[in-house]
Amino acid sequence: MTESANNKSQSPDNQQGSIQEIDEVIHGRLRLGVMAYLSTVNPASFAELIERTGATNGNLSTHLGKLESVSYVVQEKGYKGKRPQTLVHLTDAGRIAWLDYLEAMKQLLG
Repeated sequence: MTESANNKSQSPDNQQGSIQEIDEVIHGRLRLGVMAYLSTVNPASFAELIERTGATNGNLSTHLGKLESVSYVVQEKGYKGKRPQTLVHLTDAGRIAWLDYLEAMKQLLG
């Protein structure tokens, strides 16, 4: 085997469980927390997510926007009585992405 072919076969990109398989949208600390929580409690209110993650309103809103932009979550705005309420739902695509993320982490960790 040539040296370049040997180096290529040793490259992290070609190993099973490569870090390149980790979904960067999910991997951020706050988004990871949101996805983990929504995988067990679906839907969750915006207020509940703030309480669970310790995020500020603006920070959580920004990160939910990133998850929503790739269709991992959907935000449903409505009212609970006379008070506004936002419910965050994990989508089917989000659940698949979450399970894929967990599997990629298992592979990476061996």
